Amino acid sequence: MEFDNLRLETDGPILLVTLDREPALNALNMATMRSLRLLFSQWLPDRDDIRGVILTGAGPKAFAAGADIKEFQGLTPQEGRDLAAAGHETFFLIEQSPIPVIAAVNGFALGGGCELAMACHLRVAGEHAKFGQPEVNLGLIPGYGGTQRLIQYIGKGKAMELLLTADMIPASEALRLGLVNHVVASGEEVAKAREILEKILSKGPVAVRKVIEAVNAYFTESTDGFHFEVESFGYTTGTRDFREGAQAFIEKRKPNFTGH
Repeated sequence: MEFDNLRLETDGPILLVTLDREPALNALNMATMRSLRLLFSQWLPDRDDIRGVILTGAGPKAFAAGADIKEFQGLTPQEGRDLAAAGHETFFLIEQSPIPVIAAVNGFALGGGCELAMACHLRVAGEHAKFGQPEVNLGLIPGYGGTQRLIQYIGKGKAMELLLTADMIPASEALRLGLVNHVVASGEEVAKAREILEKILSKGPVAVRKVIEAVNAYFTESTDGFHFEVESFGYTTGTRDFREGAQAFIEKRKPNFTGH
């Protein structure tokens, strides 16, 4: 299976995915979006050996500096709706991935790039990273979930300001607002993301999956998140991983989880 504009590298159970359009600052053109959708909808579900994903951008300047605006020219309103709907589908696949996905943001994360980072479960930013949704500069609004996810992370008031002014914020401000989880020295983004993933991968795989599902349930209109938590808690109490985890706790040893 081939992926346009994506470079894939495996390191044990961790998959490093690099957006590979450095001359274009890794802008998310349609081919890249199709590759991301294929990766998360078809390739990853068949890879039981992959338990965590890191997403980053090629080169030191950008994670992804937006969508490829050249491809937007001449779109009809219906084509615009179709494009946005496809972007939503792709980023929902990432957000709802049963394995943790961490964005290692190594520069500009603007427009679609910011939206891609927000679709990941966690975000690690280099100290020189910048975030923003500059679509109003072009007479557009974000189309890949930016108006919805930005509110979830930083609240309505600040999200409204950034969306209306198109202001960029530095990594330090993104950390203060809760948009990113960690800020590290430039060039250390992937290493920090790997460190976090290795810690997560030492936990019960079923529990990790259920935490992702339960947190996402809070933001799903048709789902009662509290009820989902109750059901998921009950489910995990019946797993071999829980029995192993509880026994290891009692015996003061590290658990040997199997994901069942």
